[in-house]
Amino acid sequence: MPNGSFFAKTIETLPRSELDALIDERVRYTVRYAADHSPFYRHWFHEHHINPDEIRVHEDLLSLPLISGTMIREHQPPETPDFRFLSAAWTDIFSIQETSGTSGVPKSFFLTWEDWKRYAEKYARSFVSQGFSKNDKVVVCASYGMNVGANTMTIAAQRIGMGIIPLGKCTFDSRVIKNYKPTAIIGSVWKLLRLGRRLAAEGLDPKETSIVRLVAGGESFADESRAFLAEQWGCPVYNTYGSTEGTMCGECTEIAGLHVPEDLVHLDVYDPTLQGFVKDGECGRGILTTLLPVGGKCGTLLLNYDTEDTTVVLSRERCKCGRTHMRIINPQREAETVWVSGNPFNRVDIEAAVFQQESMEHLTGEFEAFMYDGDAPDETILRVSLECNNPDLCDRKLVEEKFIARFLKHKPGLAALYHDGALQVPFHFTAPGGLDLQQLKGRPKRLVDRRHT
Repeated sequence: MPNGSFFAKTIETLPRSELDALIDERVRYTVRYAADHSPFYRHWFHEHHINPDEIRVHEDLLSLPLISGTMIREHQPPETPDFRFLSAAWTDIFSIQETSGTSGVPKSFFLTWEDWKRYAEKYARSFVSQGFSKNDKVVVCASYGMNVGANTMTIAAQRIGMGIIPLGKCTFDSRVIKNYKPTAIIGSVWKLLRLGRRLAAEGLDPKETSIVRLVAGGESFADESRAFLAEQWGCPVYNTYGSTEGTMCGECTEIAGLHVPEDLVHLDVYDPTLQGFVKDGECGRGILTTLLPVGGKCGTLLLNYDTEDTTVVLSRERCKCGRTHMRIINPQREAETVWVSGNPFNRVDIEAAVFQQESMEHLTGEFEAFMYDGDAPDETILRVSLECNNPDLCDRKLVEEKFIARFLKHKPGLAALYHDGALQVPFHFTAPGGLDLQQLKGRPKRLVDRRHT
């Protein structure tokens, strides 16, 4: 049960020296467990001439090769006759899970009941750090099924003592809020924005409901869209970052980065272009290592797993909330990053440019962007389509100027290309429901690169 404003106060406030010592102990046990129980890692250690007993502290992980999602897929059926990442006896497996498959064939993961309890504890710590208690009733809009998110949150809620309304979608009838008076909703930023608009259209002001906090997850988002969502609902919006692989990080009420549960998962940051790990404060790809308590079991463990999400370690100092576990920025998907003449930008950069305060008097926030080759070899076109509340009344010039100013603000390379004419940004405005992505099923891809060069 929670202890004050902490779910597990002793471990969450452990001094850095003691926390590092605990991490090192679990690194040693986990690596040895991998060698003894995982067919993949047993072969992996032999292939790379790695002596598992020489991996003594978490810094030693930096010398190990990386594992990718592709490698997991290559070591499961139909590519192999069995699941090479399975690291426990079938009699110990409580459930079989899969990733969403949005970036390829779903990856298979096997969870013992111990895994489920560790996963749930990560979410429980985040929930309590965000002010949740046994007095809360929470609508879960994450889908229940082969993905772990919704079920993990439900187990976490049970451990805290709060109630769950397991709807699985944000398309629920407004009577749920009117009748049950939930105190929080968990869903993606986009689902929560659309729900707020729908409630308002039905005459129910989101600010006047029983909701006192929102938890956003499932995909990265811009600070600007979070601020707009918070204003729409009149309550704070907290960020969580979780995956079937077992990351599960979350913001506390300070909103000063996502706390990583370092005793349960180790996170390094790697720069593929440098072929090495970067220092705190530098951007790179998050590298995940499962950490098992001594004596623990794990259905699928990962060492040096490339999440393919970019992040930055903000701090390892004690947070104002009292927690000592390190904090990272909201990770972004590497797959949602495109490059123009050596200058990168992410779907979140487009989102931030859309959600400007003055612009949102005219826009719904829905957008899509497409990259095309220009007429000249060195020209690139970024075509941005924006959904308006009313296209006839939309101040298009204001929206375009606000977008360009924010989009180029922190990107001098792109700004130079734009002012030279090598990067062109035409805009298209539509009425509600007029975007291409709204005709497609599943999670929409808002930034699409259609260049041939």
